[in-house]
Amino acid sequence: MSAIPRLQHHFEDLPKQAHAAKLGMWLFLGSEALFFAGLFTLYAAYRAHHPEIFRLGVAHNDLVLGTVNTFILVTGSLLVSFAVNALRLGRRTWAILLTLGTALAGVAYLVIKGFEWARHMSEGIFPGGKGSFFVENPEPAWAIFYTAYYGLTGFHVIHVTVGVGILAWTAWWMHRERIGPAAAYKLAIVSLYWHFVDIVWLFLWPLFYLLRNPA
Repeated sequence: MSAIPRLQHHFEDLPKQAHAAKLGMWLFLGSEALFFAGLFTLYAAYRAHHPEIFRLGVAHNDLVLGTVNTFILVTGSLLVSFAVNALRLGRRTWAILLTLGTALAGVAYLVIKGFEWARHMSEGIFPGGKGSFFVENPEPAWAIFYTAYYGLTGFHVIHVTVGVGILAWTAWWMHRERIGPAAAYKLAIVSLYWHFVDIVWLFLWPLFYLLRNPA
């Protein structure tokens, strides 16, 4: 038998409780969007001042790895969307498996990003403009580009890591509590966070992998 979500004492019914939970997530994501918007604005300002170095920096990054990671994150978003729909239809086992699939997609992204960072560091490219690469390329804009690169992708990695943890915990919760369609809104809230992480990457992908040709 599927468990029914516990109604908190300050709500009249489950629909109002679900609405409040979704509103809370949207407010949180709004604040996160403002945070990343500030970082993107900073990137745009520096790129406007150093267009050639930023173009060369993007060209130095691995387009294949960036594109593979884009495919992985988009696939993860599709899987968690299917998971929410499966739970609404009462297919709890499928919902669990699809949620775990999204978490595994996040792990794959982190492994590839870690490999990419390691390769940059082997070339002497470290955060803050440290390393042999910047000795050979003393133009300050190189340090600015790679500081922006590590900073923006680093914040994104933190969000992906948090998302993987939440997804794994949610899958375990669905298994342990044997929850049913009435609790699908909780998985939907988790999916909103993951979709946000995915959207942020869809901005990072062109900024650090695609915009390599002169204007």
